[in-house]
Amino acid sequence: MNLVPDRIKEHLHILFVGFNPSIRSSETGHHFANPNNRFWRILFEAGLTPRKFTAAEDDLLLELGFGITNIVARPTKAADEITKEEYREGREILKQKIAVIKPKIVCYVGKGVYLQFSGKKEAPWGIQEEAVVPGTVDFVAPSSSGLVRMRLEEMVQIYRGLSQLTSE
Repeated sequence: MNLVPDRIKEHLHILFVGFNPSIRSSETGHHFANPNNRFWRILFEAGLTPRKFTAAEDDLLLELGFGITNIVARPTKAADEITKEEYREGREILKQKIAVIKPKIVCYVGKGVYLQFSGKKEAPWGIQEEAVVPGTVDFVAPSSSGLVRMRLEEMVQIYRGLSQLTSE
């Protein structure tokens, strides 16, 4: 399995954080590359990107002030294959990344990603009361995986909250 490189730089508007790369992402070297993943469509429909990007264009997000990383770097078929130890290590690495690159907003692409990172038992969609890493805003959004049974329109509506935050 190949690792998928982060698409990050300092002072991003939004850092998107997923669980871990899919097998397809590992094969292509690009984030959210599984054709069943709705990430790129959601960003466009939520007004975050000027058009629907493809996974192969994930580096173009940097030009918009957006970045992508994961809580765990190891690619798997499904998030339930991630071990407790991998989450423990990933939490510390992610905290350091966020502290160094200082994004304005950290968007967790999946409530489970945020719960694993924060150690909390539950969280609402959208802005969280307190950020895990001070100086940022934590925003919880639905996972864009095709396995998630939430309607696309509902997902897009939640992600629109990011558009509103970035325009403030």
